[in-house]
Amino acid sequence: MSATADIHAEAVCAWLAAQARARAVEEDLARLVGINSFTENVEGGRLVAAALREAFATPGLAHETVSSARFADHLVLRTTHDAAGRSPIALVGHLDTVFPPGTFEGYRRDGDLARGPGVLDMKGGLLVVAYALRAISEVCGLAALPPTTVVIVADEEVGSPEGQGVIRSAAKGAGACLVFEAGRKNDLVITRRKGTGAMTATAHGKAAHAGNAHREGANALWSLARFTDRVMALTDYDRGVTVNVGKVTGGESKNTVPDLATALLDLRFESRSDAEELIRRIEAIATEACVPGTRIELSGGIARLPMERTDASVRLLEAYAASARAVGLGAGEAGLIGGGSDGSTTSAMGIASIDGLGPRGIGFHTKDEQIELATLLLKAGALARFLLLRGALPALPDTTQRGG
Repeated sequence: MSATADIHAEAVCAWLAAQARARAVEEDLARLVGINSFTENVEGGRLVAAALREAFATPGLAHETVSSARFADHLVLRTTHDAAGRSPIALVGHLDTVFPPGTFEGYRRDGDLARGPGVLDMKGGLLVVAYALRAISEVCGLAALPPTTVVIVADEEVGSPEGQGVIRSAAKGAGACLVFEAGRKNDLVITRRKGTGAMTATAHGKAAHAGNAHREGANALWSLARFTDRVMALTDYDRGVTVNVGKVTGGESKNTVPDLATALLDLRFESRSDAEELIRRIEAIATEACVPGTRIELSGGIARLPMERTDASVRLLEAYAASARAVGLGAGEAGLIGGGSDGSTTSAMGIASIDGLGPRGIGFHTKDEQIELATLLLKAGALARFLLLRGALPALPDTTQRGG
């Protein structure tokens, strides 16, 4: 770290420590968590977006709202200074949660812990970003940073059907992306996530009476059973490819040849090539498995491509880890994560991406969701140090992914 950046980083940590003593970040967290922002609760999501605009109200940071007819507003925030010659950074998160209104509500302090919906996944992570930027703004101004874009989507918990496009547009040209999903035990940083997919297989046949006209029927369930057996056999644990047929419906009664049956499929994979091959093989099976007089129609496909570990993402991890260690955090690398995140989107764009940089905690997606409150501002300090160091460097020619 340059001498100037080092001085600024120490001053940033002192400012953050003062905020901790004043419990300012906890007040902001309680406000955000106190508003239900279940993905389908559009009004609640908009209220959280409004609160986030206030939390990110920092000189030198321009705010853009990407409106949605289906979800709450998505937010894009950009530094406004001229930072030509420095490699852009994207900081990504989401404001929605998985809890419908009335199921898990409110913020609660429990000793050194904070509990409530979103403290970990991921309103706490959004405040890590907000306080890092505010601290830098107070100490030396955001002009010390590389070009920085913050993207906050409102639909991550349902796969970011709109958010993926918002991220692709806002993060285009970034040399690195940091994602502030739930922090793991020992502050392990995520470099790999499985990709995800979902498909629906609908078998069409011809109904007939099973006793009087069995020959005249075409059994949709039979075709779907043959299809199910064959696609389940595509699972390859050594490659990290899994197919799960999780729900099958069809038929009217035992004495009627069923003319309609449906299966829901969950797909997981570790590489883009495996994802594409898996879809091709499922499509082929949909034709091969049909008994005469039936057909199988497929819908859906790849939902998120995998977040793949590359040479560039390892270098990014090492750079962030140095800043994390400097403020007293752990800095190891997490193993493969089975679920996707918005880091999968930036990784698929060829942007070096790391994830899991929110506060340390446990219980996301459960009513035991909690964080270690002190790690909120420690993570903010780590991010601030990292950003100040990047701001002191010229653009790096090899920050995008080249495999690894």
